[in-house]
Amino acid sequence: MNTNGHTQKSPFPIPVAEMRERYLKLYTGAVNDVLRFNYQMHATSLPSCFAPLREKMKLAGLAFTVKGGPDITTEGEFEMRAEMLEALHEDSVVVWDCTGDTVTSQWGEVMTMAAMKIGCRGAVINGIRDTQAILDLGFPVFHQFKSNTGMLGRFRMYHYLKPILMGEVIVKPGDWVFGDIDGVISIPQNIAFDVLIAAEKLLFKEDEIREMVESGMKPTDVVKNGGYF
Repeated sequence: MNTNGHTQKSPFPIPVAEMRERYLKLYTGAVNDVLRFNYQMHATSLPSCFAPLREKMKLAGLAFTVKGGPDITTEGEFEMRAEMLEALHEDSVVVWDCTGDTVTSQWGEVMTMAAMKIGCRGAVINGIRDTQAILDLGFPVFHQFKSNTGMLGRFRMYHYLKPILMGEVIVKPGDWVFGDIDGVISIPQNIAFDVLIAAEKLLFKEDEIREMVESGMKPTDVVKNGGYF
């Protein structure tokens, strides 16, 4: 239960906390391979410009979608931002469609603190500021740039908890979001658990392939024995 008193029921056969723990042991390349080869899904990666604030940062959780864009109007902006933060739930990952903004920071220290209090597990966003404070808090952020320009009067939120378009990927509220040093991937909620199982099995397969390579086996023989490169 989060600090707002809302219990986030797991949409998966296991608790969301266990889903997170197990996904965080994977890497996005393995998940991408499962989606491409097992599900023929070739558009699941968010734009490659989203990078972790630190290389070892990883995030996993349920997508909490936000849409905004460049906008000089300010009426009601603070109130809407506060309402969005109160709507966050435990084990959520905030994913922002910022409509190509390259100027303002949409995320900073105080928003990080508020999100963490609720149990939010990370953010995918264009611009950040208060970078050192975010690092000190240990909050996983995948971003495009840093900017000391706050968003008030330059950018505003339009809505949240509606489907958004991130590059070529439609992210819906509640979809599974997983990010590591190689980028961020979005997995439809209805297959996220099955993808987890398949990706875990793939890791075991890759251990076998590594053993073949380390033994000195020729690459062509590795392939003949069910391996790949």
